Amino acid sequence: MKLHQLRDITAIAEHGSLRAAARSLRLAQPALTRSVHDLEHELGAALFERRSRGMTPTAVGAAFLKRARAIMNDVQRAREEAEQIGGAGAAHGTVVAGLSVAAHLAMLPRALTRFRERYPDVQLRVIEGFYPTLESGLRDGGVDFYIGPKPERPVPKELLIEKLFDNTRAIMARIGHPLANATSLDQLAGAEWVTTSITHRATEELGAVFARKRLPPPRLVMQTQSALSCMMAIVYSDVLGMLPIQFTEFELIKKALVQIRIDETLPAPPIVMVRRAGLSLTPAAECFVDLLRGR
Repeated sequence: MKLHQLRDITAIAEHGSLRAAARSLRLAQPALTRSVHDLEHELGAALFERRSRGMTPTAVGAAFLKRARAIMNDVQRAREEAEQIGGAGAAHGTVVAGLSVAAHLAMLPRALTRFRERYPDVQLRVIEGFYPTLESGLRDGGVDFYIGPKPERPVPKELLIEKLFDNTRAIMARIGHPLANATSLDQLAGAEWVTTSITHRATEELGAVFARKRLPPPRLVMQTQSALSCMMAIVYSDVLGMLPIQFTEFELIKKALVQIRIDETLPAPPIVMVRRAGLSLTPAAECFVDLLRGR
């Protein structure tokens, strides 16, 4: 088994066909076909189903591809780490960071400029998302680290979780909202609300906040799948949203939204970092983490 064979099958899985993979790798298609056949012969199992419209991994192929991707990602990170530590020229490579919306708002602005100054030739890829959707990337090394709300379930043993800080939420409304001066959740009992899947079980937790105050369930009239959709709903209607406190601190948002400062504290999951256990980050990724922390 050779590294180029692992490279070849991951390219086929990514592009869906031999022709597209060969073009991407700049290989002759017969050479790529031979590489796959040799690996399948060594493993004693077919890795792909050949179809008229392309190639689909078999059950064995899907399992093997997980390992192959992890190996190729580790090889790439090893090369980048060696260059960033001991290279004579400018450091190159890639840092892939998964950040929740709260992490975007609270941490990214203070890190971007300094990171670009320190590593101008390292490509930075930032993925907006939450832990469950990023777990596979963290496990196979495709994502260097995740920063966002603490996962609801324990992370697998291959991953390391570190608490960064506690967090709270705020109720947000458009500027000029008739309830903008409310001081208690009781005064918001008749309001209409928007929730979003990005706010960590927001629908259930909003209801729990009202239940603790022995108030009727909130009138949920809209649910969104992104921070942008949620903000648009709040800005252009009278719906309210319960969002991470970081929304109140971002300058661009302050121009359109206002915090309703109620007396009650609205808890939120702590913000954590998740990364692979037992493997250090590359110097560039470690630098980016330190800058996000404000160091």
